[in-house]
Amino acid sequence: MTTGTSTLAAVKTKTEVTNISPYGIWILTNNKEYFISYKDYPVFETASIKQIADVTTDFSGNLHWDELDADIELESLENPDDYPLVYH
Repeated sequence: MTTGTSTLAAVKTKTEVTNISPYGIWILTNNKEYFISYKDYPVFETASIKQIADVTTDFSGNLHWDELDADIELESLENPDDYPLVYH
């Protein structure tokens, strides 16, 4: 019987903001581009370019903006009908 250890290795995903417009932002990650509208994510509408550009990804590839305290799951961008935005 062989025993061993399992290790989670962090894979650096290249994520970048490719465009900022009056309507939202475009993010390129994992060779796919996503549109994030200000209507759906108003935290970005008043953010500076520097704050928007400071995007990172977690081990699952989800998007994170530390200074804005904002997180977006890629699944919610790929299938928005499965994730209705509800304000309480």
